[in-house]
Amino acid sequence: MNARGRCADGVGAAAPRPGGVGTAAHSPDGGHTDTSRPDRVDTDTSRPGGVNTAAPGPGRVDTDTSRPSGVETAAPGSGGVNSDAPGRGRVTTDAHNPDRVPTDVPGPGFAGAGEVRSGGGARLGAGGGGPEAPVAWRVPAALSARVPAEQRGSGRDDVRLLVSRGCAVSHHAFRELPGQLRAGDVLVVNTSMTLPAAVNGRVGGERVVVHFSTRGEDGRWAVELRAPGGPGVTGPRPGGPAGAVVRLPGGRALVLEEPLGPSAGSRLWWARAPEPVPELLRRYGRPIRYGYTERDQPLSAYQTVFAAPSPDGNGSAEMPSAARPFTAALVAELVRRGVLFAPLSLHTGVASAEVHEPPYPERFAVPAATAWLVNAVRAARGGDLASGGRVIAVGTTAVRALESAAGDDGVVRPAGGWTDLVVTPRRGVRVVDGLLTGLHEPQASHLLMLEAVAGREALRRGYEAALRERYLWHEFGDVHLILPDEERNAPNCSSNEW
Repeated sequence: MNARGRCADGVGAAAPRPGGVGTAAHSPDGGHTDTSRPDRVDTDTSRPGGVNTAAPGPGRVDTDTSRPSGVETAAPGSGGVNSDAPGRGRVTTDAHNPDRVPTDVPGPGFAGAGEVRSGGGARLGAGGGGPEAPVAWRVPAALSARVPAEQRGSGRDDVRLLVSRGCAVSHHAFRELPGQLRAGDVLVVNTSMTLPAAVNGRVGGERVVVHFSTRGEDGRWAVELRAPGGPGVTGPRPGGPAGAVVRLPGGRALVLEEPLGPSAGSRLWWARAPEPVPELLRRYGRPIRYGYTERDQPLSAYQTVFAAPSPDGNGSAEMPSAARPFTAALVAELVRRGVLFAPLSLHTGVASAEVHEPPYPERFAVPAATAWLVNAVRAARGGDLASGGRVIAVGTTAVRALESAAGDDGVVRPAGGWTDLVVTPRRGVRVVDGLLTGLHEPQASHLLMLEAVAGREALRRGYEAALRERYLWHEFGDVHLILPDEERNAPNCSSNEW
């Protein structure tokens, strides 16, 4: 079922400014009003409980197959993966989820994170061959959030909230989120923890930075070797060759065995490490970050309030950043107002910062309690979306995981493993009614998912407003709440099919 955006000619309402009076920003569309950020207060950042049951799995590849010279080699490991298992060959899919876009890149895949990379890659790249982007624009460098919100203001929740209801747009502080939701709504949140996934290393006499992306089924890890640049900055570097030994701190090493895909290039390689990688990362790793950020941040800056340890110590190379502005105090207020929370997990891997690659499979888990809650909320409202609870995903990772567990009948079932689902306007969404997400680059195929939820015209109007009102992009930036237009007689503002 597609959640089509509806565009009426009405005015997008804005919440009154807490703590002061401000002027409305006129826009040529009409009706886009702005409220200033509320007076700032420090917040409690302790974490509420959560469940994370999935282990991560690997991903991306590009087309450079050049081999660096002067590298130490070792015999490739004998361990392999069966051709029908994640880690090699095509990813298997659930029988009740036939609607998949298969990939031709062997290996369970993922996406990526915020150590300084020279660019800010989208986790799901457009790949150049997909449908026309729903919005065409350029994001000025000044609109990149360079430091976390708590270093710009008073807390994590001191960011702006763009709200799209159909094609009506309004502007709020994120702390006003409880006023945009209602009792019975369910927020689906990703509990994956962010790993300190960047580790310094050497290949022969060459300095490299190793980005650990995700663990395969056979215990190997997909890694990307990056070339150190300026302070904290890394640039692209070919992977390989097979048998190359990467020396790591503490006398440790890993051995590159093979690229993730024989025809897809050598950016990501399968590698074997002599000890559990989570322990290696805990001792020597640091968070990956992008070049638009100002300085290194502690790992805590890349964790969300919902992050919970995985039993096997694995997690995401990239923070599920849509949930970053939540604080324990805000979660408590939402619960007090009757908003429900449903946890799931999807572990992301290393993004393509320089090349927007197509989406890869990722490891996910939707527990039985979450499936039951989402189904119960949908059943209780029947066909009347205006009077019942809505299913609102917090982040594109939550959409992908939840929709991967939904059958053609719109029923969510407990599920886990690898998902290669690509949510597009043509495929649509079956269970998600709304989405809370960050602001995405124009090349990102995340935008196709957003269009599937909102509709093309609603998405265009929202991003035009975000640029005009100078919202901040990227993982430390502002957020966008996409809700359905519940006025039954409002005309569709656009189709969301391509």
